Amino acid sequence: MGTVQEAGIRDWDFPRGVASVALMVGFAREHGVPPARMLQGSGLNERQLANPDEQIDARTELAVIRNLVRELGARPNLGLEVGRRYRITTFGIFGFACVSSPTLGEAIAFALRYLELSFTFCIPAARFRPGEFVARIHDEGVPADVRRFLVERDVTAMHQMMSDLTGHRIHLLRADFDFPAPADLGLYTEIYGVTPNFESDHNLFSLDPTVLDQPLPQANEHTWAMCLAQCRDLVSRRRARTGIAAEVRERLVPRGGLDGFAVPPGIDSVARDLNMSTRTLRRHLDAAGTSYRQLLDEVRRALAEEMLTATPLSVSDVAIRLGYAEASTFIHAFKRWTGTTPSAYRRGAVSLPVR
Repeated sequence: MGTVQEAGIRDWDFPRGVASVALMVGFAREHGVPPARMLQGSGLNERQLANPDEQIDARTELAVIRNLVRELGARPNLGLEVGRRYRITTFGIFGFACVSSPTLGEAIAFALRYLELSFTFCIPAARFRPGEFVARIHDEGVPADVRRFLVERDVTAMHQMMSDLTGHRIHLLRADFDFPAPADLGLYTEIYGVTPNFESDHNLFSLDPTVLDQPLPQANEHTWAMCLAQCRDLVSRRRARTGIAAEVRERLVPRGGLDGFAVPPGIDSVARDLNMSTRTLRRHLDAAGTSYRQLLDEVRRALAEEMLTATPLSVSDVAIRLGYAEASTFIHAFKRWTGTTPSAYRRGAVSLPVR
């Protein structure tokens, strides 16, 4: 009865899709914050948000979260408002696997095992106690400046997903949070069906354990098996993407940050640094579904977009800092990456004064 169901990951720094960022950008737009301001400093553009296959690292989403909190953090219970926008369809194949699970308990067990296919920053661990099923929410590694927002968002998203799975709003037995109570508890009570305890030792919520064994309305054994296979494949590909590709990308990012690099390290140099031959490195990158050129483009694009939105550098200076001999070559590459020119990108993206 006391066995803990741990998540398949230990922290939030895992690659993810862009659906969560798109959701937050849409929420902010509804409240008067333009997408360009929400995406500032993230290296993302609106076109990428429309691509379901686009993959980003967690720190890219974190940059967008910080923009959201900066712009709308004065709104009471911002994390709750955003969290209840996360529906089953937001999670793609991960969500469909949960929907087709036999019971809520099995959906939760699956979600914990494949948590890296979600968008969470807070890591849950679940266990049975007498009369309740408790999910403790670990936020120890979440940056302090956005911790409360992310606890509210992630707990509410988990609750919303369970309610979607069962077809009715689930009332929690209890909810404990380690931060101070807001002035108005109305939205908490409306969503969770219980008034939370605040300034507690831990963040957690609990359910009546009997609800875990009830069949889900859309359970389908064949669909579930198919979704499980796809989720295993997706996790495998993402982990490959974070292996050798992450090591190469790390060596391509200039140590001086926005100071750039006069000449980016070549693939032979990167291979030597990784203690392997160039041929072996190419083979590993090909198996991971990428290439040295593609990774260099990704690094250059992220740096270019940040330089264009966060510095007053001219397009020619940006080109030089990215290792291009001529501005025209950089402009051509940037247009290939984004569909627009650096100057047009800067005009459309910068809605705040350049710092």
